[in-house]
Amino acid sequence: MGIAADLLEGKIAAGARAITWLDDGDPRGAEVIKRIFAETGRAHIIGITGPPGAGKSTLTNVIVGELRARYMRVGVVAIDPSSPFTGGAILGDRVRMGKHTLDPGVFIRSIGTRGAAGGLSRSTHDACLVLDAMGFDAIIVETVGVGQDEIDVVNLAHTTIIVGVPGLGDEVQAVKAGILEAGEIFVINKADRDGYEATLRQFELMLHLREQSRAAETWHPPLLRAVANVGEGGAQIVDAILGHRAHLDETGGFARRSGLREREQVLALLRERLARQAIAYAGDSILADVEARKLDPYSAVEQLTGQGA
Repeated sequence: MGIAADLLEGKIAAGARAITWLDDGDPRGAEVIKRIFAETGRAHIIGITGPPGAGKSTLTNVIVGELRARYMRVGVVAIDPSSPFTGGAILGDRVRMGKHTLDPGVFIRSIGTRGAAGGLSRSTHDACLVLDAMGFDAIIVETVGVGQDEIDVVNLAHTTIIVGVPGLGDEVQAVKAGILEAGEIFVINKADRDGYEATLRQFELMLHLREQSRAAETWHPPLLRAVANVGEGGAQIVDAILGHRAHLDETGGFARRSGLREREQVLALLRERLARQAIAYAGDSILADVEARKLDPYSAVEQLTGQGA
């Protein structure tokens, strides 16, 4: 397949087309993945997540610039809310990181969530494989700012950056405790705003509690400040990213996380395919019976999987 060969040579048009096929569920996308998969596994996947309004896109822009200054090729997968009318991304890459759009060492692609939960889209994993095969050294995945269920990026990325911002209030930060327990680098963006000191103390407390509960953990997450709209903090964040990559390499964590990610992808694809086949085999009548409360969900699954009486 020419597209696979072209993207392995790093051709942008081929990569863009492959990602479009994958995002649209076109079977040609899966054929591309079959041909390139053995050539993947080298790129460092970096997740950036945080609440709406935290300045994630601006921070991503700063990090891309700093990685490029260190001669690294960077791919960006920016997850956007889907348009309810077209199903496509509402915010395009053209309005996000215009500074880098003409840089041949940067490839930015926006993908709509298409209703998927977890802050990512269904095709995010495969888009990362495409960029990996194209030879990008680092792949940044910026989640949509939808709330505390953005945890999916933690399972995808080697390094997850949690972005906070002053002024959200204690109760909001507390809700995010699940994410705070998962990240490897913490950044308080918009640190020139009122309320920075209070947010800093809150993060410090959360990280202290985390450290106490994980005495055996060998990576100690740094807490950094940034004012991304003036370019402040980028160098320190990239230092931390590269430090975490070195830690993963030393401990075997890089290969382990990569392997777990692919294992989860297989299980996700399997669940999707088995559900589709079961419904195709049994028809919609079982689901209709559940909707009408003539059948409970557990009995429905037993019948769909052939385990019923």
